[in-house]
Amino acid sequence: MALTLPPPRSALADERDNARVRWYEHELGWATEGAAPVRLPTGLRFDVLEVPVAAGYAALRRVGRTGPVTLAGRTMGLLVAAGSADELPGLLDWLEWGGVDLALTALGTGGRIVAPAPPGWCPGSPGAAVWLRPPELRHEGRVQFPALAGLGSRGGDAPDLVRLVDAVATECHRFRLMRARKGRQAMGLSTGQSTVQPLACS
Repeated sequence: MALTLPPPRSALADERDNARVRWYEHELGWATEGAAPVRLPTGLRFDVLEVPVAAGYAALRRVGRTGPVTLAGRTMGLLVAAGSADELPGLLDWLEWGGVDLALTALGTGGRIVAPAPPGWCPGSPGAAVWLRPPELRHEGRVQFPALAGLGSRGGDAPDLVRLVDAVATECHRFRLMRARKGRQAMGLSTGQSTVQPLACS
């Protein structure tokens, strides 16, 4: 069996990756890893809450101000303060979402996300990671992330992690219920069963 080698990368692609690394490391002061694709380690400057796109958009409409937000295929990533991934289970319990099946995951120490194309760049292939809300340098030349008071929040300067998590959990649960309802309706139609309940007769 012949071994098939991947096509060689062009010098232009290498330079594009190098420029992406420079933007993250020099402009934002964030660490990067690897190339093609360049990745951002989580747990250093930020953690990431990953949610389905539909639930993420609905949550963003509710909370308004957030930290940076990425979009990759069907997943939205909300960047939050480093350490938030460890706090998430307890926070969900406190918000009375503990034990509820939510399509909400958190990446903390040891995790990685694909580095989106910097703002204004062509994202490349369809579904490639992009910035929906790009990082903005604020106080002391740093990006502000949603945080708990004990995780570096500066009062009104940073979006509130509690409000963000509650909104995201609510929308994840709402969209899960909607999918389940549509699934039941589709099953009823496919088996020829009526979804209309008969009236009770006395």
